[in-house]
Amino acid sequence: QVQLVESGGGLVQAGGSLRLSCAASGRTFSDYTMAWFRQGPGKEREFVAAISWSARSTDYADSAKGRFTIARDNAKNTVWLQKNSLAPEDTAVYYCAADNREHFPPSSYEYWGQGTQVTVSS
Repeated sequence: QVQLVESGGGLVQAGGSLRLSCAASGRTFSDYTMAWFRQGPGKEREFVAAISWSARSTDYADSAKGRFTIARDNAKNTVWLQKNSLAPEDTAVYYCAADNREHFPPSSYEYWGQGTQVTVSS
């Protein structure tokens, strides 16, 4: 089992920045691809960004490219999502996810956090 706990959400004005954190425990963190997803009001959950176990590979949704950066520190069992130039459409619950299959990025994720709310005001 892998336990994931997100933090760092909150209320921010459009154009602002926010950094989300996800702390992992339970298994060897460096074995896992980590990712961020989000689910906006009335929308389906969507992929935001992923990072391979070594951090050599990253993948971003088109909506995140150029604005969001995913990073990890295997020594701290933590993955972050730095979000800049936020817009109201970025309002969502953001979820951290983990999976240890070899292919990057995975087609699905085995472990999920509870989510953290991000609200961007206009």
